[in-house]
Amino acid sequence: MKLEPSIPHDSIAWRGKDAARAAHTVAAEVPIVFVYDGGAEAVMLATPADLEDFAFGFSLNDGVVASAEDIVDLGIVEVEQGVELRMSLKHRHRDALLTRRRRRAGPVGCGLCGVESIAEALPKLRPVSARLAVTPGELIAAMRALQPLQDLNAKTHAVHAAAFYVPGEGIVAVREDVGRHNALDKLAGALVRAERDASDGAILMTSRVSVELVQKAAMMGCGLLAAVSAPTALALSEAAAAGITVAAIVRDDGLEVFTHAGRIANAP
Repeated sequence: MKLEPSIPHDSIAWRGKDAARAAHTVAAEVPIVFVYDGGAEAVMLATPADLEDFAFGFSLNDGVVASAEDIVDLGIVEVEQGVELRMSLKHRHRDALLTRRRRRAGPVGCGLCGVESIAEALPKLRPVSARLAVTPGELIAAMRALQPLQDLNAKTHAVHAAAFYVPGEGIVAVREDVGRHNALDKLAGALVRAERDASDGAILMTSRVSVELVQKAAMMGCGLLAAVSAPTALALSEAAAAGITVAAIVRDDGLEVFTHAGRIANAP
């Protein structure tokens, strides 16, 4: 049976003092296993949709591969309770992947290993020098335009969206998932498969700005990350160091720019 991104589920709805049986559509969330050359590298709980994009986007954003061409084969296999994304890599990436697995398999109970774990959690981000300029009004209009494009969220009211906005074109891609980071990985995969350069536009998120979103934006080479909710302090610190503009709390009545305001036209 093919896994679907949303599932009907019975409920009892209370409206005031009255209760009645109802039907609600809920978002699917299943384990997605990333398998490279026969070895499982990661398991993510995600919505089973746009899995080709997820495979490419996660692999690129997590540093498993350097380009889409490094994945020579992809199989999507439904297994009990989840999905395996089975990928074959070009030979030059296999030794690096084996080294990475051996490092991760070591003990984590000592101070040195703890330092290494923190270093892996906060790697030095590649600098982003994307030349892009947008007005506050453009970002507000783009975020407003995103809502009617969230088909899965319209059904479930339970998923995040990641979108790519290009000045002069509008929103050119939207991906949804129960996890905001998964949605962004799917968007990254969609852009690379469409041969779109992420430095040409802005990422729009229907979530808060957490550090992993900044890290993924840096891997994508995108210079502007906008979101409807607020950022964390760590996200802003990493964005400032990487040269990424963070515009958050983007609502109909305005927005706030926290880092590298030069990409926002007319910013003081």
